Amino acid sequence: MTIADTHPNMQSAPQSAKEIGDAWSKMVAKRRLYTGIGLVILLAAFVSSVRFADENNAGHFFDRLPHLFDFLSWLIPKDWSDVYRALFDLPSPNGANGAGGEEFNFPLGRVYVWGDFYIPEYFELMIITINVALVSTIIGVVFAVPLSFFAARNMSPSNPIRLVTKRIMELLRAFPEIVIAGLFSAILSIGPIAAIIAVGLHTIGALGKLFYEVVENIDMKPDEGMRAVGASWSERVRFAALPQVLPNFMSYALLRLEINVRASTIIGAVGGGGIGEELKLAISRGFGAKTLALVLLLFLTIIAVDQFSAWLRRRLVGEHAFLLQH
Repeated sequence: MTIADTHPNMQSAPQSAKEIGDAWSKMVAKRRLYTGIGLVILLAAFVSSVRFADENNAGHFFDRLPHLFDFLSWLIPKDWSDVYRALFDLPSPNGANGAGGEEFNFPLGRVYVWGDFYIPEYFELMIITINVALVSTIIGVVFAVPLSFFAARNMSPSNPIRLVTKRIMELLRAFPEIVIAGLFSAILSIGPIAAIIAVGLHTIGALGKLFYEVVENIDMKPDEGMRAVGASWSERVRFAALPQVLPNFMSYALLRLEINVRASTIIGAVGGGGIGEELKLAISRGFGAKTLALVLLLFLTIIAVDQFSAWLRRRLVGEHAFLLQH
């Protein structure tokens, strides 16, 4: 008896290069066809939605489309040096003797700390925004870490607890931060506290999902060893699971911090405090120098947070994790 007799399929296994090439070509052609059909459907949906918008828009969508970027002309300052002056609360010659009103009243926003030493207004507002994002992220991490182990299929103490925990996290991230902030602003009044609660609750739900997906992919051999020696559930989490997931948890937490800085800025526009409210007022009033100063400060802050996150991640995970493996 030969090997071919015991495995009949092996007789038909060898294929010529031409047959393999033909099969590959057919598969590629089929994928391209499906991609083309998908693009046509997407284009048809886009055209239909634009027509619907044009028919139901009081200002006529297509008629106003050429003026989409007209507002940029309102934000171009007459004197580009005013952007620097607005950023550091320096007096502007364009607003001398009361000319220009609020558009050039840069020194009025100074926050005096001691004597003549002051913090520029926009820097103080940016610090408030960063504090809201930082506190919200800490709250999110503190609650998301234990919830993730309750929600993970491989680590949850029981199915009812896992299902209830997942539903709670889904509820927390179901509503945008700005909606939650509006609700708590009505209850707690306008200010950073409402923003912290709103961003913090959403962060718990978002990080909880990311965390429990990481937990579900851990190596279960350490957990099996802990079970074998009679370890409790909390001991298995502490000594078998947590060391494996901490680097990923930290990466997701730092990413969420960057997201929360932007979210805190948006929430500021609805009364959450910080730089968002001032940015909204500057844009609505057409104050070009102030708007550009705020955008520049926000942009530089996002870059700084991103660089700090990358540096901290390297310190915690180790430089070797970022090197190419050969």
